[in-house]
Amino acid sequence: MERFDIYDENGNLTGRTKGRGEKLEEGEFRLVVHVVIFNSKGEMLIQQRQPFKKSWPNFWDLSVGGCAISGETSKQTAQRELFEELGIDLDFSKLRPKITFNFDEAFNDVFIIEKDIDLNDLNLQHEEVQTAKWATEEEVLSLIEEGAFIPYSESYLSLLFYMHKYNGTRRLRKYSDKMA
Repeated sequence: MERFDIYDENGNLTGRTKGRGEKLEEGEFRLVVHVVIFNSKGEMLIQQRQPFKKSWPNFWDLSVGGCAISGETSKQTAQRELFEELGIDLDFSKLRPKITFNFDEAFNDVFIIEKDIDLNDLNLQHEEVQTAKWATEEEVLSLIEEGAFIPYSESYLSLLFYMHKYNGTRRLRKYSDKMA
């Protein structure tokens, strides 16, 4: 059984672990990671979950997501999940999450990457992913409206599309656009 580390409300490791499916007590949190890939056209790589998944079967989702297993950092989790689910081998050692936020029982580190990937080169993990495609912000929001995408808030999805163009709160500029 996979085990994951337990964190306190400040994001500190407690030294305790829980198995997948075990209920967290109040004040216990786990680490979740999402990797969101954009191509140079500003489209997001999204995946459709398998119909036999326990949670959100057949729903479209962000590029990659998963829970850190015991002993893993968010970078290690991101690298592992990206390779497992889509067959993309990417070094995360020099990357940092673009966004970190809290939800009910977890801290969520979100890595945003710009990379042009040929969909034919993906090696989809049969247990998790049935297909993948590139989608614009409008297409993703339309899938939400149709009830076909995991119901993230529209503002969160719009933030992801916005953040791939910006470094923190500042717009990314091409080298030639930088001020002297």
